[in-house]
Amino acid sequence: MHGLGNDYIYLNLITESLPNLSYLAKVLSDRHFGIGGDGIITIEKSQVADYKMRIFNADGSEAEMCGNGIRCVGKYLYDNHLTSKEEISIETLSGIKYLTLNIKDSKVQSVKVDMGIPTLHNQEPFSLSKARHMLNSYNKDYEVIDVSIGNPHTVIFTDELSDYVLRTSGMSIEGANYYPHRTNVEFAKILDDHTIAIRVYERGVGETLSCGTGACASAFAYMQMHPHIQAVLVKLLGGDLLITQVNNHLFMEGTASKVYEGDINLNDLSKNPRLILKRNNL
Repeated sequence: MHGLGNDYIYLNLITESLPNLSYLAKVLSDRHFGIGGDGIITIEKSQVADYKMRIFNADGSEAEMCGNGIRCVGKYLYDNHLTSKEEISIETLSGIKYLTLNIKDSKVQSVKVDMGIPTLHNQEPFSLSKARHMLNSYNKDYEVIDVSIGNPHTVIFTDELSDYVLRTSGMSIEGANYYPHRTNVEFAKILDDHTIAIRVYERGVGETLSCGTGACASAFAYMQMHPHIQAVLVKLLGGDLLITQVNNHLFMEGTASKVYEGDINLNDLSKNPRLILKRNNL
């Protein structure tokens, strides 16, 4: 499934479990020797919400939250008759998120998610003065704004959204010493008062066509700079997301799409040649 091109492999683990999910994510996400994707997302039972989701990036690291992914989880649950409710709750590592499903012809067409109240990276209440600072990358000084949407983001407003900037500064800022747990990096260009375009270098993945939490972080940073604005259309390479702010909560609305489904032969996973080479340090 994908949310605006941000594609994950979804595993139904409601009635079973799998070991080594980090390893599984690396194998399955390989776009040449595996299925291919930005990572895997598991759907599981929850003791505190309707269901639980876990996110593993393509490099095997576990993420706290995925905005595009959670919309697809909502679609999966409803379209597969695992819930009949149009308002559901999903447990994540960044807390419980609440989804409103938009149904058409008995299928989920789009999902609106209450993403909660953004904070600083250390989970303190957000302050623009504390969040804004300077970083140097490839001999260029950037003014950045750090925002947490349950996972860390670093937003940079710029007129340059080039491949070069993504592959150099995006990569270097993601792993900069300033961020001990790494960060997601958004380069944002203001198009008009209520529209921004962004490109995203995701932690543990690289550039993705879309990032829901990245769109939220960028829109929130923009709204903090312009407090009279409470709704922003965020244009990503994979499509558009509408981000609104109500009573300090951010709401994200966008589509979710199923591509295909199938079965995985777990016995063949260890034969992935890239992982064999890595294990032998070749």
